[in-house]
Amino acid sequence: MKITELLSQDTIILDLQAQSKNDVLNEIADQLDYAGKLNDKQSFINDIFNREEQSTTGIGESIAIPHAKSAAVKNPAIAFGRSESGIDFDSLDGQPAHLFFMIAASEGANNAHLEALSRLSTFLMDEKFREKIYQATSKEEVLEAVNAKEIEVDTPEETEESKSSRILAVTACPTGIAHTYMAAEKLNETAKEMGISIKVETNGSSGVKNRLTAEEIAEADAIIVAADTKVEMERFAGKPVIETGVGKAIHETTDLLNRAVNQDAPLYQPKKSESNTSEKESRSGFYKHLMNGVSNMLPFVVGGGILIAISFFWGIESDNEFAKMLSTIGGEKAFFLMVPVLAGFIASSIAERPGFAPGMVGGLIAITVTGAEGAASGSGFLGGLIAGFLAGYVTLLVKKAFAGLPDSLEGLKPVLFYPLFSIAITGIIMMLINPPLTKIYTGLSTFLEGMGGTNQILLGLILGAMMAFDMGGPVNKAAYTFGIAMLDAGNYTFIATVMAAGMVPPLGMALATSLFKNRFTKTEREAGKTAYALGACFITEGVIPLAAADPARVIPSTVTGAAVTGALTMLFDIALRAPHGGVFVIPLVDGGVGKALLYILAIIIGSIVTALMAGILKKNLAKNAA
Repeated sequence: MKITELLSQDTIILDLQAQSKNDVLNEIADQLDYAGKLNDKQSFINDIFNREEQSTTGIGESIAIPHAKSAAVKNPAIAFGRSESGIDFDSLDGQPAHLFFMIAASEGANNAHLEALSRLSTFLMDEKFREKIYQATSKEEVLEAVNAKEIEVDTPEETEESKSSRILAVTACPTGIAHTYMAAEKLNETAKEMGISIKVETNGSSGVKNRLTAEEIAEADAIIVAADTKVEMERFAGKPVIETGVGKAIHETTDLLNRAVNQDAPLYQPKKSESNTSEKESRSGFYKHLMNGVSNMLPFVVGGGILIAISFFWGIESDNEFAKMLSTIGGEKAFFLMVPVLAGFIASSIAERPGFAPGMVGGLIAITVTGAEGAASGSGFLGGLIAGFLAGYVTLLVKKAFAGLPDSLEGLKPVLFYPLFSIAITGIIMMLINPPLTKIYTGLSTFLEGMGGTNQILLGLILGAMMAFDMGGPVNKAAYTFGIAMLDAGNYTFIATVMAAGMVPPLGMALATSLFKNRFTKTEREAGKTAYALGACFITEGVIPLAAADPARVIPSTVTGAAVTGALTMLFDIALRAPHGGVFVIPLVDGGVGKALLYILAIIIGSIVTALMAGILKKNLAKNAA
């Protein structure tokens, strides 16, 4: 089906009157309705606007292609509108759009219709074609330009066998109508100019076209996957693969192709095989092993800590039986398992499943076997960390020691030899080192509890800055882990400090997007709305979309605000037994309503500091545009 069968004189507007994005969408939809292409104009307009909310269809280069598949479409059609002055369409390149093609596809549109609609997207990548459309003085000239382009594309072209590189690509967008094919056309045209052999597979609404074969993949130098939706990736295992968004293939085509030619990309490994990484890889990474333990321990800490806090709130000190029950569940059961679980999962991260049992046993010894002079809580979190790593590496040694056994005994290794020797060795070492570890742990806890005044405020400032520095990364996790360790030791001020500071980055930047709208893009302002909720829930990672767009200004702002909150929390001597929950656990702050209000005040002040600093540092986008 030809595009001129979908684009007709009665769906063309040579001089749009609209002055805004909303107006131009309504004006072109009115033209489609006037031409008899719609069953329900308002329903179609709603579908068009819903598509725009997903991502802008202003693709840059003065072009916008609003589109939707809708039950309100009577006959599939294309409408064209042109604005000489240009309209702000939230385009990807930030420039006004002049040429608007609205694609109306019916829900039951067949492949012929969809291919014709998608074909138009590829035509618009040709600068000469765009210029003809822009210079057309009549509707007939617009149709003639489209018809001439179709004849040009349909004319076979001799292939060039002497291309220097063999590159493959896959393009895909969520709707599969416009961006998928525009990216494919841009890749093909740019590769042709650069003398590069390329084949592009499109994953569109009408299915996969130009599918890459196994032979082509095997012979390819590199593969570009420009997709905003899921595509079949396992077939590219072992090949250099550049993964990016479909928009990058349209606007940064030359850079992508240069990277592909230079094979500047990692060798792709299917995600399904990530759990089957080599033994050497599974043994590396202190941070990875630690986080495996901490993440699996957190449910025990969070659930147990909040139950303990609720028991105090409920009235455990007045011998309330229900409060005692909550305290027993949270403290004697859930919290008791915290350190053994930490150690068990650290060990299993290092040595896989055989490491879990010795890790659990080592962690249990850390909190229960302390020697004659040891404290009742043993070496706590410190002992658990050491037990986990000890058990993991002991298990690896045991596995290596029994590697030479006959195959007939292979089944006995995981059920007899590994647990017997790794538990025994780990247990003996932990029983020997736990008494001195206990003295170190209790001494450190006593020292921190004895800190006061300026020292305590300074520590709060440092912990607060750490929570905001990398927004959920290793530094953030180190500060949070320290807070949990002190919670385990019975000091509740540190976990209160790190949680308050961790809430500030998303809350502060969300506030900045509300107060200083002209310093943030529409996308960033939308991210700010989400950051309010994430910050309130103590999800520091909620600030990442804003920080990624402008780290040089956002990170100093968030670090400063979080550091202020950390210092204030320590100054106000806030204690909290709940290690997570954000605003939902503020009522559980020790000391009643007064302390809870001070806690809220510390968070608000830090958020305001972050917002004001971001507002000062970030540039005024409206002024820059002018």
